[in-house]
Amino acid sequence: MTITVRVVAMCAFVLAGAMSCTRAPADTRPVVALVMKSLANEFFQTMEEGARRHEAEHASEYRLIPNGIRDELDVARQVDLVEQMIAQRVSAIVIAPADSKALVPVVVKAQQAGIVVVNIDNRLDRDVLAARGARVSFVGPDNRAGAAKVGDFLATRLKRGDAVAMLEGAPNAFNGVQRKLGFEDATTRAGLRVVAAQTANWETSQASQVAAAMLTAHPEITALLCANDSMALGAVAAVRGAGRTGEVAVVGFDNISAVRPLLADGRLLATADQHGDRLAVYGIEYALEILKTKATPADRETPVDLVVKR
Repeated sequence: MTITVRVVAMCAFVLAGAMSCTRAPADTRPVVALVMKSLANEFFQTMEEGARRHEAEHASEYRLIPNGIRDELDVARQVDLVEQMIAQRVSAIVIAPADSKALVPVVVKAQQAGIVVVNIDNRLDRDVLAARGARVSFVGPDNRAGAAKVGDFLATRLKRGDAVAMLEGAPNAFNGVQRKLGFEDATTRAGLRVVAAQTANWETSQASQVAAAMLTAHPEITALLCANDSMALGAVAAVRGAGRTGEVAVVGFDNISAVRPLLADGRLLATADQHGDRLAVYGIEYALEILKTKATPADRETPVDLVVKR
């Protein structure tokens, strides 16, 4: 082989090697982390499914990292999840905080790291945010108004002076407080007597125990107002255990699929639908909008509708 041929062959070999080592274009899509509450709760399972569908439909626009915690009270784990997302340098975090106050410091830390944060479902405490000089967009329903719609419907089935009880959400959650206030708005308007109110921390098993104790202590109770459907499931079980199905009405909030058979046969009188399959999507879309336009964060109210037997 002549020297010229060798040189040509060597150049061809080097060129081919260089071409084979060419890297694929970097993925420049923004990364959105969805940080939810308890994935044992069907509401948040539905939320995740809706978010994943949206990502699949907009695959060229962003990449989703969905995650959640073991149960509604696992606040430390949720803080840790946000810390992990900060470390991964995601573009945006869409969060349904388990605690309206305890999540504020790590959310502010995320903002200081240049991450867009959108708050959904359960509003972060405004006073705690203000004390840190922070503002976070809230995208979600008016929980007080939604609960009032449920309570007003319940009141049409009762009479003035009837005794009712409430199963509250976690006391450290803004949406739980707002739903209690909405129930109180309705019971006050209707002249109903609230003879008991206690948290069951959003959980079915705890709600069953709390409702059973209420029915024993206050046999005059005619209705149980539950701040979410998971607790409503427990309340329905307690009513059945007390042999009072058909005598004690139960209402809830969320419209999860597990309560729809109960709505159909009357064991659950009403619930509120805040469209869990769309709630994360509303937050994701707003986060992407802020990333694109650099818009000043603002709140956006989403729908909440009364659901009764059809």
